[in-house]
Amino acid sequence: VQLVESGGGMVQPGESLRLSCAASGFTFSSYAMSWLRQAPGKGPEWVSAISAGGGSTYYADSVKGRFTISRDNAKNTLYLQMNSLKPEDTALYYCASGRTGLGTDDFWGQGTQVTVSS
Repeated sequence: VQLVESGGGMVQPGESLRLSCAASGFTFSSYAMSWLRQAPGKGPEWVSAISAGGGSTYYADSVKGRFTISRDNAKNTLYLQMNSLKPEDTALYYCASGRTGLGTDDFWGQGTQVTVSS
């Protein structure tokens, strides 16, 4: 089982980034998937989730209207489009299995850093 995030970087407030998560070693299309983030000195924060088929999406209030989660089951890839980025979005972003990523059987990638600073 492997999840590999990419697409992070340093941007200015108001700019956009698109994160990707390449999945392998499991039946990606059978799993709901999530994005979580962890800022320095803080615990993990759930950001967004998507159902196995992609028909249902969920967002934390802090990112609703700015972030869009999507998936391509043919490519075994999860995405997070992040628009209107704010300094408080600065964190290490992880993709994870499951609706919350916090279940005992859920698994995570290694993370990709997003830094929003002027």
